[in-house]
Amino acid sequence: MALKRNTKVDAQFSVSSMTDIVFLLLIFFLVTSTLINPNALKLLLPKSTGQVNAKATVSVSIKDWGDDTYTYHINGDQEPTQFQDVEDELIGLLSAEEDPTFSIYSDQTVPVGEVVQVMNIAKRNHYKVILATQPE
Repeated sequence: MALKRNTKVDAQFSVSSMTDIVFLLLIFFLVTSTLINPNALKLLLPKSTGQVNAKATVSVSIKDWGDDTYTYHINGDQEPTQFQDVEDELIGLLSAEEDPTFSIYSDQTVPVGEVVQVMNIAKRNHYKVILATQPE
């Protein structure tokens, strides 16, 4: 009796699992790339119950007088500074600092736009910012 052995190798390869992996990786990289924002300001936002390691040597206070009038005070001076002069004063005070950092103290009623203008000064000059809050 002549028995034949069937030893042929099946040369087919299923790529369906490979395409599933490629699509999952593609979705993963698309989702994670949208979470990265390289243009964000580097802010040191202290929690109201904790401490911040960085110590700011300069402070900018924004006072709301109630009639859409806001004054800016550098290092707690009673004499207000015009917004146009805030950047020049900060550059003068922080030019000798190795890691220039300043803090922003603002009333609760000050609009975010006014605070963001001061943050933009920090971004232009590569300063770090601490946004001061009240403890709970």
